[in-house]
Amino acid sequence: MSAVLLRVDGLTKRFGATQALRDASFDLRAGELHALVGENGSGKSTLVKVLSGVQAPDRGSLELFGRPAPLPAGTKAAQKLGIVTVFQEVLVAEARSVLDNVWLGVDGLLRTRVPAKAKRELATAAFAQLLDRPPSLGTPVEELSLSDRQACCIVRALLREPRILIFDEATASLDVATRDRLFGVLRRASETGVGVVFITHRLDEIDELGDRITVMRAGETVKTLDRGAWTPPELIRLMSGSDRVTGQVRETAESGRARVGAPVLRTRGLRLAPGRAEVDAEIRSGELVGVAGLDGHGQYEFLEALRGGERAGGEVVRLDGDREIPIHSPRHAARHGVAYVPRERRTALFDWMSIRENFGMPTLSRDARFGWLRPGATRRRLSRYIRELGIVAADSDDRITTLSGGNQQKVVIARWLASDPRVLILNDPTRGVDIGTKRQLYALLVRLAEEGLAVVMLSTELDEHVELMDRVLVFREHELYRECHRAHVSRNALASAFFGHEDGDGLA
Repeated sequence: MSAVLLRVDGLTKRFGATQALRDASFDLRAGELHALVGENGSGKSTLVKVLSGVQAPDRGSLELFGRPAPLPAGTKAAQKLGIVTVFQEVLVAEARSVLDNVWLGVDGLLRTRVPAKAKRELATAAFAQLLDRPPSLGTPVEELSLSDRQACCIVRALLREPRILIFDEATASLDVATRDRLFGVLRRASETGVGVVFITHRLDEIDELGDRITVMRAGETVKTLDRGAWTPPELIRLMSGSDRVTGQVRETAESGRARVGAPVLRTRGLRLAPGRAEVDAEIRSGELVGVAGLDGHGQYEFLEALRGGERAGGEVVRLDGDREIPIHSPRHAARHGVAYVPRERRTALFDWMSIRENFGMPTLSRDARFGWLRPGATRRRLSRYIRELGIVAADSDDRITTLSGGNQQKVVIARWLASDPRVLILNDPTRGVDIGTKRQLYALLVRLAEEGLAVVMLSTELDEHVELMDRVLVFREHELYRECHRAHVSRNALASAFFGHEDGDGLA
């Protein structure tokens, strides 16, 4: 058995009325790939932030490399101890170059600790391991895709030469090819004795990487399992008390198929990229429409067009009875009942504002009288969605950052539901969300469709399409490659469409 690099015992942490950690314990061995799993709000991210020096615990002890050590007070202190973390949120200075970003924080105010030539050579080598086509080191990070921005954060961590490397749901922003290359990088790092902790909600990642798995629930470490000593139902049961991710959602969804009504949104001659075939599609009231495809094949551009954003050609029309309203911009779309929830929560939230203020932003006029804003009115409207969406929050006037990622996502969804939309567009809403929150969101979407809302949802998880959708639009090479109706939606059918096969026969 390998030596223990890190051991924490009896960690507790409270945020106001919320007990984020309660007597949590954890250990990491040299050369180990250790998965940390649990529902949002289970304490995983708080544990990682304690280890990373972002937050100080109320109580608890730490051993590093076999010796008692103080818990790090700040990320720089953690890095001096050999602990480096890559967080789920993509933390980059967008206006600065790729090279500047990967070396952020290394140099002092008056002294350059790494020569310029060495910086370029080391960064180039690190990117070559991670990306098939690395960006130019002089490119501003704001010009990169979300996946490549996260790759910058990963390279930044690798260049610190950590002894303990932590990934807090960091693969959620990566495309499939980069994720697979990252797994190879982590395996090679573990062979040199580096201990890796990774938080993920994807069972396939746990199965592929996890030497051991520690399950957390309600701020406590429930159990640690060795590779091969767990099954998906058992892991789900340990995290949430049930062995089905979707619960009874499929049965509920099946019972409501007759709800689909008249068209509310239509595309005409829509082009997602120059020279590609036109996309003519309709979205109907009461319908759950899935949007799928391999990363980078046009599905994001399709959502952007539906919400009134840029397109290579054609038009998007909002249908309201006999009226046809061409959509010119995102603001115009929102005015006509088209709401959009982005993939990246950080772009939709204001970190310095309260839960109530974040919720009320698009609909503040409803809470004003004679030009004066009434916070109590916003609070009362929010309370309805706290109940309906199961938002776990101690006080609506707390900062939005006090909520778990899943609860922040619910606040974003509540914000747009409060605008009474006719079409709700969701860009991968369950990315980085725990199993319990997924179940709640699935049930919510089915109920909204039953009430007549048209829901368009991009998802990177095949099971969500199979379980929930009335139709799935599969995009390939920036064209609508296949439209799968409910009776023909299966994992095989979708996977075959992703790769350009005519059918799913014989596919695993």
